Amino acid sequence: MSQAGEREFTKLLSPATGYGVVVGLGAAFAVLMIGFTYLQRRFTRFDTNNASEFATASRSIKPGLICAGIVSAWTWSATLLQSSAATYQSGLSAAWWYGVGGTIQIGFFAAIAAKVKMNANGATTFLQICKARYGTGCHILFTFYALVCAHIVAGSLVLGASATINALTGASIEACNFLLPIGIAIYVIAGGLRATFICDFTHTVILFVIIYLFMFSAYATSPALGSISSMYKLLVEAAQTTPVEGNEQGSYLTMKSNSGILFAGCTIASGFSGVFCDQGYWQRAIASRPESTTRAYMLGGLSWFAIPWAFGTTMGLSSRALQSTPAYPTYPYALSASQQSAGLVAPAAAVALLGKGGAVAILLATFMAATSAASAELIAVSSIVVYDIFGTYWKPLSGKQVVFWSHLVIALAAIWFGAWSCILHKAKIDLGWLFYIQGVCLTPAVVPIGLTVSWGRMSRISAFYGTIFGTVCGMIGWMLGCWKVYGEINTVNLAKPYAAISGSAPGLVMSTLATLILAYFFPGSNDWTATRAIHQADDEASTDSKGEPVSAHIASAPMPEKNFTDEKHQDANSTTVQTVDVNAESPGEANETYEREIIEELDLGLLQKVFVRASIISSSMAMIITFIVPIPMFAAHYVFSLGFFKFWIVASFIWVFLAGSFCIILPVWESRVELVSICKSLLGFARIKTKTGY
Repeated sequence: MSQAGEREFTKLLSPATGYGVVVGLGAAFAVLMIGFTYLQRRFTRFDTNNASEFATASRSIKPGLICAGIVSAWTWSATLLQSSAATYQSGLSAAWWYGVGGTIQIGFFAAIAAKVKMNANGATTFLQICKARYGTGCHILFTFYALVCAHIVAGSLVLGASATINALTGASIEACNFLLPIGIAIYVIAGGLRATFICDFTHTVILFVIIYLFMFSAYATSPALGSISSMYKLLVEAAQTTPVEGNEQGSYLTMKSNSGILFAGCTIASGFSGVFCDQGYWQRAIASRPESTTRAYMLGGLSWFAIPWAFGTTMGLSSRALQSTPAYPTYPYALSASQQSAGLVAPAAAVALLGKGGAVAILLATFMAATSAASAELIAVSSIVVYDIFGTYWKPLSGKQVVFWSHLVIALAAIWFGAWSCILHKAKIDLGWLFYIQGVCLTPAVVPIGLTVSWGRMSRISAFYGTIFGTVCGMIGWMLGCWKVYGEINTVNLAKPYAAISGSAPGLVMSTLATLILAYFFPGSNDWTATRAIHQADDEASTDSKGEPVSAHIASAPMPEKNFTDEKHQDANSTTVQTVDVNAESPGEANETYEREIIEELDLGLLQKVFVRASIISSSMAMIITFIVPIPMFAAHYVFSLGFFKFWIVASFIWVFLAGSFCIILPVWESRVELVSICKSLLGFARIKTKTGY
């Protein structure tokens, strides 16, 4: 049994190791991306100096790579650290609920992605769709929410990773806060959105290998545990010495957990806001091929579920089971509340299971999670600033200007994210605080944003005032809940579970009701002409010629014409969509032609069928993992037997191995022709150089 008290986390690695991982791996990925960018320019039609390629990867990414990108981008530091911490506190139900809280949103977003392809396939950001449908007021409102989301996500990623690196190595949190995003920015600038997908794939491979390592160690090879039976026995003992309040028999082995259900509500709210308000997810829907967008998102959601479920269960329960052993980094004490909130449960389990090797593995996993998701966030922020602020309210930008400003914004955003993370750290705001606050701040915008691309009755009034009304209700509920439950409104109490759910639940529910009611009384025109006329803001960044900005041609046809004119056309809401002339000859013309072909070949009837099918599948999946599996066990107050616990762990093994197959094997298989072609080209290029003596 652990003693009452607190002790500093034992550091098994030196500060030099921490800085080496942050700087060294960051530099390695930068070199990798520079090399990849060279190969891409040399042997393919894609050029990162082209604005379409830089911001949307020419809308040509295949489903396997999109799947890996979704898994990687949604695997934040919080995914690994917070799921483990919640499981340590509430038992195995928390790991399941964390998976639910992130998966159902991706499933529903798969359906929304089909609507994006139907109604705004030429858009670069979801905010452009808002501008085309509603005008300036809603555009500014949702831009604000998108930037708030970016700051919360960036803080979670950078601060969570820095805290873990500091706990394991002693490296300065402030230094890591700056080194992490700046290192990421280098390879993002070099390769654009496609580079983030390639790095996502690399990160995902390493991440799954580390997850497999910890799972086999905990359940098969570790001297401290080594079997499912040993884990079960130690958790039964832990329930007797440190029972969980609100759990059936105080057990860590039950879905009957009051704190687990509360955590589920907070996680679902946080997950919805993190998906629908984050431009990074819209960017992936936009970057994917129209015919495979929904399939990629469904695969990504199902694959991602395995990570918090398998990793959170393994590390959270291992940390609880091993906290009384001398190998535990805070022995003879349990982790303090502040250490748990900082996300140190998984690092503690890693050290207890594998010693210094475990510390290195969790350090790499956290670094991979942070860098992969942060790279997507940097691209997202640059797209928002360049397209929706500079290009909308300053002046229309040519392709060359888009790429230049995107590079500059990414560099500045990386520095600002480091400073922002330091501000949060000095204010004693940590990973757990940001996790709970995310749902409170962003849920009012979730439904209005989702319906913007999928429902014709949505109008400027329903989108704007539905969001504002939900925000007011959420803020009032947040403050009242904190005061009534915890007795005092302060920084610490505002991020506690009951306060968080008191803000996020009314924010989501009331904004939904207000939006639907206002849309009924003040309906929109159900006219998608303006959004379908949005076109990539230029495709001639590779040349010195500058296309003149013109309004998008809005024709009666469902999709834009191939040639744009200088005439100004307005939709029913008098909204002008800014693009540029794309008729000039240029080296980037191949990208533009390819993208135009995709836009013009869209089969709207087929995409509508995809939307319906995705809605049915995502609803069924949400019903199964949210209600059919966990609720009967909750209602029955069932405590897992050893046999059922073995089944639960084996099921998580199977799911995580299938997820790894989707994310690791599928992208390579889909791109086998291109990979073979590049290899042949490289070999041929090398032979030519050898024969000519160069």
